[in-house]
Parts: sequence; structure tokens; C-alpha cells
Amino acid sequence: MNWDDTRIFLAVARSGQLLSAARALGVNHATVARRLSALETDLGVKLVDRRTTGSTLTAAGERLLGTAERIEAEVLAARAEIGGADVAVSGTVRIGAPDGFGVAYLAPRLGVLTERHPSLTLQLVPAPRAVSLSRREADIAITVERPDHGRLVARKLVDYRLGLYASRTYLARAGMPESAQELKDHATVGYVEDLVYSTALAYAEEIDRAFRPRFEIASALGQTEAVRSGAGIGILHAFIARQDRNLVQVLPEHTIARSYWLVLHESVRDLGRVRVVADFISETVAGERAIFA
Repeated sequence: MNWDDTRIFLAVARSGQLLSAARALGVNHATVARRLSALETDLGVKLVDRRTTGSTLTAAGERLLGTAERIEAEVLAARAEIGGADVAVSGTVRIGAPDGFGVAYLAPRLGVLTERHPSLTLQLVPAPRAVSLSRREADIAITVERPDHGRLVARKLVDYRLGLYASRTYLARAGMPESAQELKDHATVGYVEDLVYSTALAYAEEIDRAFRPRFEIASALGQTEAVRSGAGIGILHAFIARQDRNLVQVLPEHTIARSYWLVLHESVRDLGRVRVVADFISETVAGERAIFA
């Protein structure tokens, strides 16, 4: 089985399209189609159903996928080991994270890592949705739930809390609510319910079942900015809201506990550059755990 052909197969399996795979690999569409056909001929089995709307793996393709990913991990690990420490921390690592954690916490801290390893390129993708590690949308994902299926490896980063906050200008204008039930008489800011990609992020009812935001924003940072502007009371990440003196916690007895998890696909867990970035994130969060308390 030719490794170059197998690499083409992996790109198609992850992207779901021959054209997207070609773009990711930096080759033309015809080359991808030809090499994929060569692999199918070599193995004597059809691996991919090619349709105008995209490509899906056959049963044989699904079986090959796991083997191909293990081969890929071994090849990459061998290159890193033979090439030495510098090779192990060169190349590109993409991190997918919720926008609150990704922008407010990670973005100001990852620059230290690129200074430490000049050959390393970091891509931070603050996404308002879950990223797929199996399709290589990211090498590392920060999630709010521990994954319970797939060939994924997870480590808990930290517990964090959310609470009700409002700006001083809003409270001066509308007054401080005395109970969760009084929130219905206030302007409120929250998430767009049908765009929530995880049940762990559907937390409004933990404050009060009647909590219905009048201003919905599909971004944690967007909600923070709206509350900061005086648009109303919102459920914000405490580690972000506490940094702004204009924000005041409302009904502090009502808080919500969640956790961040660092997740890798098992096929890249031993890849040098991914391991370095994952360890850096874990160690940095561990050293600043008080921020999330």
C-alpha cells in the first residue's frame, strides 16, 4: 500500500470532498482522483462513493480509515524522532476553542509559545460550534463536555463559573433585581437557543426557568459586549466579567458550574508539535487556576 496514496485517501475522508482534499494538499483535483483510484485498485476494493454533493466512505473505507490514521501517526512520530527536537516543534497546530476561552484567555498567552519555538505556527480558531477532530478541522479542541465516543483522548483543564452580570449604567437606570423571578422585569441578554451546539451551553434555566433573553447573541464575547454597553443583564463567564470594573455581579447566589476539557484525536496524541502545544495549554491553565475559581 503506497503511503502517498494513503495520504490522499485520508484527506478525502476528512474533508468529504475531492476538491477540498486537493486544496488542502496543494495538488489538483485530477491528481487526487487518480491517486485514490490507484489505492482502490491496489487494495481491490472500493473505498469512497463519489457523488456530485460530496464523497462518503464505504464500509471498506471506514475500516481503512483507522489503519491509515495509525500509519500516519507512526510516520509523523518517526519524522519527529529522527529529525530531533527542533522538528518536533515545527509545523502548524490548529486549536479550536469556544470564543470566550479562545479569545479572552488563550489568545493573549499563546504568543509565548511561538516565541519559544520559532518554527511553530499556531492557528487559533474561536468557533461558535463544535470542531471535528476526526475530520482534522483542528488538532486540539477545547470543549465544555468530555467526549464519550470516538477515538479521542481528553484531559480536564479546569472548572469555571458563569453568573449574572450587568453594567453599572444599566443598574443605575433599571435598578438591582432582588430575586431571579424579578429578571422577567429587566432587559436580558443571552444565547441563540437553536444555535447552541452542546447541552452544557444551554444553562439559562439553571438560573430561572422563566429566563428568556430579549437580546440573543450567538457568541459569549458578543454577549459580554452587549451587557457592558448597558443592554441588560446577562449570564457571563466570570473569568471574563471580573476583569471589567464596569460590570457588577447580580444575584451572586445564582452561579453555574462548567468545565473545560482539552481533547486530541488519538492519532496525533504523540505527535511532537501537538504534544508541546497541548502541554503548554494545560500547564498555563494549571498555573492560573485562580482566574477561573
